[in-house]
Amino acid sequence: MAFFSKLKDRLFKSSAKIDEGLEAIVQDNSAEEAVIVETPAPPQDVVEPEIEVVVEPTVEVVPEPEIEKPAPEPVVETPPVAPAEAAPAPVPTPAPEPAATAKKSGILGRIFGSGETKEVVRRVLDDEMLEQLEELLISTDMGVDTALRVTANMAEGRMGKKLSVDEIKSLLAAEIARIMEPVARPLPIYPKTPQVVLVVGVNGSGKTTTIGKLASQFRAAGKNVVIAAGDTFRAAAVEQLQVWGERAGVPVLTAPEGSDPASLAYDAMTKAHEDGADLLLIDTAGRLQNRGDLMEELEKIVRVIRKKDETAPHNTLLVLDATTGQNAVNQVKVFQEVSDVSGLVMTKLDGTAKGGVLVSLADKFGLPIHAIGVGEQIDDLSPFDPEEFAAALTGAHIE
Repeated sequence: MAFFSKLKDRLFKSSAKIDEGLEAIVQDNSAEEAVIVETPAPPQDVVEPEIEVVVEPTVEVVPEPEIEKPAPEPVVETPPVAPAEAAPAPVPTPAPEPAATAKKSGILGRIFGSGETKEVVRRVLDDEMLEQLEELLISTDMGVDTALRVTANMAEGRMGKKLSVDEIKSLLAAEIARIMEPVARPLPIYPKTPQVVLVVGVNGSGKTTTIGKLASQFRAAGKNVVIAAGDTFRAAAVEQLQVWGERAGVPVLTAPEGSDPASLAYDAMTKAHEDGADLLLIDTAGRLQNRGDLMEELEKIVRVIRKKDETAPHNTLLVLDATTGQNAVNQVKVFQEVSDVSGLVMTKLDGTAKGGVLVSLADKFGLPIHAIGVGEQIDDLSPFDPEEFAAALTGAHIE
């Protein structure tokens, strides 16, 4: 739940956009649908009534017999007059009873729900409202097809019913979680070593940082990890990996700037095998999906790796930047053709209102989503949980 709290806080841009949109949709032409819902007061109110003391009535009752003694039996009118005339003592007696009764009913009322009231606006779910919901989801980069599917499933059996914002959020979260449940799988670990994990993606997607975090987490789990700095064209990427390597206690294999990355990958596999490494994480240079020459270079890396081990790479992780929105869909298509992508990692979810793109990717490709990132710290990369993500994206409540 700690990561969920962080995820919910940092997905604020996406959830706030959905929240504001839903408020506007439900408020639209729905004033007549306002209802009053009773909300119970906080439980601590039950402890409040210390005034309800049982001793008081017993003390007050004592003077009553004394008043009755002087009253003669034959006279019928004296009993009502006598208490009235002897008012100084008995007058306080009836006062506490109504007060105590009022207190009790108030407390019991609060316990059973008659506390403060809150106005909740509901709107009838109709075709117009569905269209507005679809437009809202599309604006979060969920994609047209996925948005239509989510709203259609949400509306099934509910057309004509009145729904509040919170109820719509819960329904949306449930549908999003249902779509993403099949793809929420951790990175598989195989018995064969070294397990080669090739990491690919476009420039600036967060590949280098993701490799550093994965290496640190696997090392903490007791795995022997080696990193290969395959982005031989960018000195900053190599230096960044070396910093992560030192932090995690993981060796980083490098080559001179401008070297052939395929040769480095081959040498790294040899070294990892000699060192008895469990995992070899290979970084690659960022490349745009529309650059044919760079894609050919990536194909070469895969071919060379397979000369050393025909089953490698055992995992090919595509790191995606959430801020690119629907462009991520095109990236998956191209990289999947070139390098046989086996799983996704989504980064920078904390910096965008386009978090819905991950739902679109799950719906379109069905590729495993291994992890998501919401920051730069080591614990800002976490295994993907569909229910927590859906709740954070929509702003729905989670138990």
